[in-house]
Amino acid sequence: MKDAPGFDKAAASANAFVTLVTNRDYVLGATALLRSLHLTGTEADLVVLYTPGVEAEELEPLRAFGARLGRCGRLPTSSAFNERHERGRLHKAAPFIKGGKPVFHTPLDNFVKLRLWQLTEYDKVVFIDADAIVLKNCDKLFDYPEFCAAPNVYETLGDFHRLNSGVFTAKPSEATFQNMLSRLDQPEAFWRRTDQTFLEHYFPDWHGLPVFYNMLQYVWFNLPDLWSWHEIHILHYQYEKPWQTEHPKAKTLRPLIDLWQVFANGKEIPEDVSDLPNPSKSVI
Repeated sequence: MKDAPGFDKAAASANAFVTLVTNRDYVLGATALLRSLHLTGTEADLVVLYTPGVEAEELEPLRAFGARLGRCGRLPTSSAFNERHERGRLHKAAPFIKGGKPVFHTPLDNFVKLRLWQLTEYDKVVFIDADAIVLKNCDKLFDYPEFCAAPNVYETLGDFHRLNSGVFTAKPSEATFQNMLSRLDQPEAFWRRTDQTFLEHYFPDWHGLPVFYNMLQYVWFNLPDLWSWHEIHILHYQYEKPWQTEHPKAKTLRPLIDLWQVFANGKEIPEDVSDLPNPSKSVI
């Protein structure tokens, strides 16, 4: 099983919410995410995959939430593939022009998400990026088919044709994982948005989740009519991260940043986010 994740303890549930930590910054993100999941009362396992760039002791804060920690490496891709998807080269070929990616962002790490299909001790898994928080119980996602993801909506309704891989459902299978590897690293293959583009290609008939299961933070100022605290289940801080103290959009996104901060420190978490004010149509 090509470098399958090695865990610190056995699975305790048939299902799992899984996130990925590839550096110290995302440990902080995962702390807020796991606390938010824990508060929803889920009985699913909380699983954290982490790469060699993170030391086991750095993950200690996550143990407070009963997290199951699994160390794993990057995928066994060719040197040519790795060169094509190196940060500088990839961002030059497919620049991010709508928002800013943190300096710690390493595109090759994104493909590690495919290791979810190696978690065959589970019947179903739901992946959630570590730069997200869960605001309502999402256990119903384990009843959804493979492969489900919300559309990549954050600017215009034209975004509905693309998925966002910050949240998705999967049914682990070693056979599927091996097939993914064989299709991922083809000669001259270039996945413009790394795992996201690959998953769109691998699951061309992907099932669409409601946007409220992966509400991207830019909706706050680009599409305020779409925002509804009453319905949002997962809030995803795409592009700039809420632990970054200064960035050009920080003032505009301050209500969302402040919400993430209370989940990160565990203090004054609102009992019901439905009571929070929705964005003004003049939020920009």
